[in-house]
Amino acid sequence: MSPAKVISSSPATLESFPHIHDDPATLPHSLDPFTVTTSTGFLPYLTSPTTLPDAFKPLMSLLDRLPVVRHDGTPGLLATYELGPAVDKELPDLTDEVEKLVTVAGKLDLYTIMAVFRDYSFLASSYLLEPCWKNWCTDPEGGYGLGREFLPKSVARPLYRCGQILDIPPFMSYAASYALFNYTLDDPSKGLVYSNLRLVRAFERGLDHRSSEAGFILTHIDMVKDTPGLISGALQVIDTLQQGGCRSEVNNGFREILASMEKIEAGMEDMWANSKPSDYLSFRVFIFGITSQSMFPNGVVYGGVEDNKPLYFRGESGANDSIIPLLDHLLQIPMPETPLTKILHEFRAYRPLPHRTFLAHVRTKAEELGVRDFAVQDTETAILFLRTLNHVRSFRWRHWLFAREYIIRRSPHPTATGGSPIVTWLPNQLSAVMDMMISIYESVLAPYKAQGIAGYDGSRQKLVEPMMELVRDQREKLAKEVEKWCKERGV
Repeated sequence: MSPAKVISSSPATLESFPHIHDDPATLPHSLDPFTVTTSTGFLPYLTSPTTLPDAFKPLMSLLDRLPVVRHDGTPGLLATYELGPAVDKELPDLTDEVEKLVTVAGKLDLYTIMAVFRDYSFLASSYLLEPCWKNWCTDPEGGYGLGREFLPKSVARPLYRCGQILDIPPFMSYAASYALFNYTLDDPSKGLVYSNLRLVRAFERGLDHRSSEAGFILTHIDMVKDTPGLISGALQVIDTLQQGGCRSEVNNGFREILASMEKIEAGMEDMWANSKPSDYLSFRVFIFGITSQSMFPNGVVYGGVEDNKPLYFRGESGANDSIIPLLDHLLQIPMPETPLTKILHEFRAYRPLPHRTFLAHVRTKAEELGVRDFAVQDTETAILFLRTLNHVRSFRWRHWLFAREYIIRRSPHPTATGGSPIVTWLPNQLSAVMDMMISIYESVLAPYKAQGIAGYDGSRQKLVEPMMELVRDQREKLAKEVEKWCKERGV
């Protein structure tokens, strides 16, 4: 049977996201680089710049010398713990230069401002956490110690101003700084293949693309490159329901999502080979935040900002990626009313504004149109819905395994880089999707099996039953693991 014709986007979608189907190469630099399109998904519409305008040469000079191992293999400022004094001595306050970053049309150049934000956030995190890096290197058993509690105005003010313009917190974040706006291509003609990806900025050894630091970041980029199908699939589901389209079109939307998730999770699995678990804790030092971290008990004063009151920001975290939140919203996965879920909601602010806007649109429309209720009224759609849920489960399960093997087994530090409790936070969300899968199976598909209904037999049962057996086994295993780790850590 030939696939149903893809329905066009609804007027509401086009009004809210006028560039959703545009060629990214035609988008002006006055748009936020993370403007969502069906061609680029959640990646920026253009690869990030590797250099800044000449006015920012003092900043670029520090960043070139910053990494523990520089691009040419020589030791950098962090290798000798000399970054802080160099910043204090060399860097002028370039805040006024941010306002001069405009396009030929006279609008603020958000593409370049995002690059400036990236670079100041790398410098800020390095400056604040350099003492912790020194403690880690000289006495790893002694913990991280304390970071610097004051960020000089030469870093604080331009970083804060960029954050205001871009509507994101003035601190290192996953998309705008650390990962998705921090890569370039070794050979542009080869495109977005993993072996062709290179970092623009790094803390430790990441300018060597074979290093674990580079592998950790580049694996995320390699995953996000396959998100265009998530965008178009989600829109297919929502816009079909919005316009009263047929069920086969909704089903095709879910199939497109499933195909994308297969690619994304295959890339995710490569993390084990690309970034060694034994190397992670070293470069991890530099991506901690301020909120809920022992290194910053009194927050951080941003010089010349907000009356020099101590500020608190959550650190960089892969949990700020938009892949799983998109599916959480589309599938209407209910999260438990816990403090852990509150952290999940706080993370939203650290995503680029276009990501936040798109995710909010999907969440609102899914609730308004009743995606879940529509799905469970038909066996085929219910199974596609359940399989999509299963990808959320398997993605979160793999994330849990990463946390366990890269962090929990190797460090007693109680919080993740974003400030969430390292043992209990991921299981909070993982348990929620497992519970939803079991609920849908037991209320919709199990009765069909018991009644021998023709729509749920043969190949469909063989597809669903082993999947549900795995879910039940993992839920039990997860509960035991969390209990074990909580006991060992006295949580």
